[in-house]
Amino acid sequence: MRKLIFLVVLAFSISKANGNPNDSIPVLLIDTEIQIECTEGINSMYNFDFKRADSQFRWLRGKYGWHPLPYFLLGLSQWWRIVPNIQETKYDSALLVYLDSTIVMAENIFEKGSQVEGGFFLSAAYAFKGRLYAERHAWRKAASAGKNAMKYLDYCRNHEEFGPEILFGDALYNYYSVWIPENYPILKPIMMFFRDGDKELGLTQLKDVANNAFFTRTEAQYFLMRIMANEEKDMRSALFTSEYLHETFPDNAYFQRFYARMLYSTGQYDRAEVVSQSIIAKIDSSYMGYEQNSGRYAAFFLGEINSHRDEPEVAEQYYKLCVKYGDEIGAQEMGYYLYSVLHLGRYDAERGDKDLAKEKFKKVKKLSSKKDRTYALAKKYLQSL
Repeated sequence: MRKLIFLVVLAFSISKANGNPNDSIPVLLIDTEIQIECTEGINSMYNFDFKRADSQFRWLRGKYGWHPLPYFLLGLSQWWRIVPNIQETKYDSALLVYLDSTIVMAENIFEKGSQVEGGFFLSAAYAFKGRLYAERHAWRKAASAGKNAMKYLDYCRNHEEFGPEILFGDALYNYYSVWIPENYPILKPIMMFFRDGDKELGLTQLKDVANNAFFTRTEAQYFLMRIMANEEKDMRSALFTSEYLHETFPDNAYFQRFYARMLYSTGQYDRAEVVSQSIIAKIDSSYMGYEQNSGRYAAFFLGEINSHRDEPEVAEQYYKLCVKYGDEIGAQEMGYYLYSVLHLGRYDAERGDKDLAKEKFKKVKKLSSKKDRTYALAKKYLQSL
């Protein structure tokens, strides 16, 4: 039913856009007035007030229904519902409808001569479809979407007059086209079919977008934060960006979780404790986007912090909470879950309950890969009993 309604809306919007073939197409991507109209909705979206954000984006659709922008923003709003727990599938259908609608509208303005702006939205929509399909292990669909994203990305290059928005896709390509074969040599032959990237240029471009863009600013900051933490191992930069994002959007579950992780990773335990306790309190209060996956992170950090403080009884309760959250979402093979079970096994052993300890250590061995540190530790603890 939802798709049928969208088809009717799309047909009406396109017929309005095609009413006068001589009309020039306004470029909304760099229109300051449009940016002002979008500000409240975008800020609400990243702060997980999706009801307010969607209301604003639907208003934009009513005003600019012929353009891909409002459909893309409505799709992005669905995507950020998924981000805190990427395994959540209940928003997939709505996300794909909005992305397909973006593609239809973007093809329309692309064919009428707005190839740079049309190409931007086509590339972005296909890229998000590819991300979703990859997360769902639909590899053929992901590859097809990625191919289309690359095709339309070429129309966006070397158009500085559109500002930093246009740099976003190129920045990600420049960085990851080098990073992927460096870290996954098996994919190196595939990358030979694509143009050469430049990882340092990609980082420079991404920082430019993060500092100066409007529509893609927060997305660029999100990627920059992840790249600095996970790939570049620049924890100071990642902490700086995560702190900014959390303070700007305090009710964004993903940003708060990442900030807690950066505080914990950099040894700032007192601050990490406050942020992690806030996450669990928001889960208990049913804040939008705060669920077991974020709780798993927060509970583990609190367990570790109290363990370092030699507060084993408090630490044990948080490790149990981490395991509880992990069991509820099927995250038993994740690191925080496995380390929590190891710690709980050690506490059992220290109390003299060897049978319970063995049960937990065997569980970790079974769930871990033989290359994982958790496997080696579980084996070591079993041998010590």
